[in-house]
Amino acid sequence: MAEDEKQFESKIEEYLISPFGGYTKADDSGYRASIDMALDIETLVKFVKSTQPLVWQRFEKQCNSDVNRKFYKCFEDAVLADGLLSVLRHGFRHRGMDFKVCYFKPESTLNESAVKKYNKNICQCIRQWHYSADNNNSVDMMLAVNGIPVVAIELKNQLTGQSVDNAKTQWMYDRDPREPAFRLNHRVLAFFAVDLYEAAMTTKLEWDNTFFLPFNQGSNGAGKDGGAGNPQTADNDYVTAYVWKKVLQKDSMLDIIQKFINYEVTTEKVKKNGKTSTVTKKKMIFPRFHQLDVVRRLVADAREYGPGRNYLIQHSAGSGKSNSIAWTAYRLASLHNAKNEPVFTSVIIVTDRRNLDAQLQETITGFDHTFGSVETIGEKKTSKDLKNAINEGKRIVVTTLQKFPVIYEEVKDSSGKCFAVIVDEAHSSQTGTSAMKMKVALADTSDALKEYAELEGKAEEELLDEQDRIVKEMISHGKHKNLSFFAFTATPKEKTLEQFGTEYEDGSFHPFHVYSMRQAIEEGFILDVLQNYTTYRTCYQIARNVEDNPDVPQSKALKMIRKFSELHPYNIQQKTALIVETFRDVTKQKINGKGKMMMVTSSRLAAVRYFHEIKRYLRTRHYDDIEILAAFSGSIKDPEDPSGMEYTESSLNVDSDGAHVSEAQTKQVFHDEGNILIVAEKYQTGFDEPLLHTMIVDKKLRGVKAVQTLSRLNRIHPDKEDTYILDFVNTEEDILKAFQPYYQETSLAQEINVDTIYKVQKQLREFKIYDDTDIENVCKIYFDENARKNNKTQAAITNTLLPIQRKYNELNQEQRYQVRKMCRTFVKWYSYITQIVRMFDKELHKEYVFCSYLAKVLPADPEVPFDLGNRVRLEYYSLKKTFEGAIELVKEQKGEFDPPKPKKPVKQEETLSPLEEVIARINEQYVGEFTEGDRVVITALHEKLKNNKKLQKAAKNDGRQMFTNNVFPNIFNDTAQQAYAESQETYTQLFRDSEKYHVIMNALASALFSELSQPQL
Repeated sequence: MAEDEKQFESKIEEYLISPFGGYTKADDSGYRASIDMALDIETLVKFVKSTQPLVWQRFEKQCNSDVNRKFYKCFEDAVLADGLLSVLRHGFRHRGMDFKVCYFKPESTLNESAVKKYNKNICQCIRQWHYSADNNNSVDMMLAVNGIPVVAIELKNQLTGQSVDNAKTQWMYDRDPREPAFRLNHRVLAFFAVDLYEAAMTTKLEWDNTFFLPFNQGSNGAGKDGGAGNPQTADNDYVTAYVWKKVLQKDSMLDIIQKFINYEVTTEKVKKNGKTSTVTKKKMIFPRFHQLDVVRRLVADAREYGPGRNYLIQHSAGSGKSNSIAWTAYRLASLHNAKNEPVFTSVIIVTDRRNLDAQLQETITGFDHTFGSVETIGEKKTSKDLKNAINEGKRIVVTTLQKFPVIYEEVKDSSGKCFAVIVDEAHSSQTGTSAMKMKVALADTSDALKEYAELEGKAEEELLDEQDRIVKEMISHGKHKNLSFFAFTATPKEKTLEQFGTEYEDGSFHPFHVYSMRQAIEEGFILDVLQNYTTYRTCYQIARNVEDNPDVPQSKALKMIRKFSELHPYNIQQKTALIVETFRDVTKQKINGKGKMMMVTSSRLAAVRYFHEIKRYLRTRHYDDIEILAAFSGSIKDPEDPSGMEYTESSLNVDSDGAHVSEAQTKQVFHDEGNILIVAEKYQTGFDEPLLHTMIVDKKLRGVKAVQTLSRLNRIHPDKEDTYILDFVNTEEDILKAFQPYYQETSLAQEINVDTIYKVQKQLREFKIYDDTDIENVCKIYFDENARKNNKTQAAITNTLLPIQRKYNELNQEQRYQVRKMCRTFVKWYSYITQIVRMFDKELHKEYVFCSYLAKVLPADPEVPFDLGNRVRLEYYSLKKTFEGAIELVKEQKGEFDPPKPKKPVKQEETLSPLEEVIARINEQYVGEFTEGDRVVITALHEKLKNNKKLQKAAKNDGRQMFTNNVFPNIFNDTAQQAYAESQETYTQLFRDSEKYHVIMNALASALFSELSQPQL
């Protein structure tokens, strides 16, 4: 071994056997003496004798010979039955005797006996550990707990020409997974590969299938720029010193064994050769560095400062967020402060993910059998169950945000109770009414009441006696000493950053912890979905299809013409050909032939039309190897469909057995046998399908929505190497703008100006449809407890609002629109700012109560239908490829938002314009350099005729004259008639103008003969 490598190994050992590291120096003689046991039985027995003398004496009396070997046999039986992790945590039972093979640090120091037992653990650091009875191979370093090997490390040194990759190779090819010491959950729990700059780890050796996880600091390393790898150290120590100082140090490692490592056994149904079988999968989960780091930082901060602080955790997809949440919940639920007092009464997890419930339950009960169950308030449980769980002080409660408005007044007084609220995927709903009601239910408002009383110069009791309900609502605003929020999201918006983020000295707001999209991509936990991106620009020219030039409502006409163009059969036909051929040429070849495609459409009607057109295209091409499904909510009728059929997701989707697929089954059927999934406002978030390789985008995407939608492709799979996106609507610049803020750390430049609420209030008042008297009349009813008890509130308030409705109806249409929008903005903005601060503005709060009712009863103006009819036609059309390649995100650019402001409604006044002007505006927007080949009629007919078998045969066997004069005209006429039946607006002019008809027929006859008569190469 080179001197440099010895020095690296010696320095690690030097720290680990120091008082800071906590281990004792040992050699492997004890393991060699009992090599067949794959542990040091002498050390294990020594620990048991020392910590459990009475039980050991009883055990000895039952043994006639070789006590150590018999104890090993009992230990080994328990490990084979329950796994090493369970035996380490919970011990094992033999003939009525309970044995512990390890003691863990108690949550509080009040239990002196538990502290003493913890200190009696024999933790050893061993260099050059010989692990096998079959060979003399050794591992560079092994860490053991009471004679049981739990961590093994291979060390490499760039100064001797080797790196972490060489260490991985050594684990994969030079270490036999069948060795008793290396079998999953039998002895060693984690295998590390470490060099001077990087670290990696795995929990399972499988020869060349061994999967190593990067174990670097990445985004949260000091001075790191948001990517993978490790930073320089401030003290000129080894770059990877954090591995042995922060992770493998004795107390840290025992903490990981007790509170982090999971052993998962899952079953999965696999369909092969028409038969379904159940496959069992076993996996050991060791926390990745960022997971360990975030949980420990959150716990340390909560222990030091107690409840009352908020935390924003910006963790990308691929971060293992479910486990991070489970570990955080468990640690917070059992957390004690320096005075040995519990920090939180309950941990409440707010999520909409069903699979998280089961995972939490399994993970937490795996840590601690005595902890008690996780109380899940799922679909089958009511808000009453949530109320009872909170009132009874259940340790961990999983629920949805929507259940709080029903019970917020029924939760017992929260004085003296503290809650940790974990928000799974924090977004704008956390600033709405349901979030306000959650705070009312959980907040200890005693401090806020005291603050308000001082402002008013009154006693607290006096304030509550005066207007109990309004005061209670106002003092629930802002942050509270008994509530801590832990918000997890990959894409924090501006409001999320201020509500949950950490404020820096310069007034900006930042996440408490980051695992960036960039780091996740660089570490290989997600794929970069922007690496293979193709954009097309849809160019078309609309023409007037009527003699006159009528005046039409401009905005509605623009909207309808755009819709006409998007849903035009020709547009859908052209894109369908590209979609299907892309699937066949690209998608189908990926992921070992298992690649799948998703198409994102702009509406349910578009989804239905694409579904039918793709089906038609597959039939005409005789492609029988592609299965498509659709996904959308509700039902939709196609106005162009003469059958009047109402389409639903279930009515369209059929599985391989010919049975209709319910909405609940769509996801699984797509995974099992589907190829292309056409969606409309569904599966754009939260859809986790690793086999998804390609996405077709036919919808405008902006901001977070773009990131969430396109990120459906980023899930990794052992056979998945890349992704592909074909975008018909968005530009390269659009997508870059959407993704850039979330590539690394996302921050907010400064706090939001909450006083803008007064500007919105003033603008709303300028319409003069209500005054202070109206507000007081509504609030008297709203705050009247008798009216509430007798269920008279709703009737009385809506009755009181009737005169305001009449004033509203006297306004013109544009003013009514402005009032509706402004009223909703006021309610939404007030709901948000009172999540952040306490306004203590009684009059403003009353106006909020008033407007929250008014916004719901103001009738929207009936939509005056505008029928475009057959006034326009699509004359020219082309798809132009505008970009192909990688959209590169900028590493040097910060993801910083400016504070949001309430949006002032845009004017909705409808102006009349001549149809020709509206068409000109559309054509200007979608202008292209058209040729005769882009003319819709010629292109469409050419495509249909080219695939005609009779024409193909005639072109090869007959001369040009026979083809042109005898064969072609009849087939052309039949094809044109069929096309007319499919789309009258496109082909009407063809049959009106006989000269045009013959010109097009002759041009196509000549072109097709030349094309079809050529020999196929």
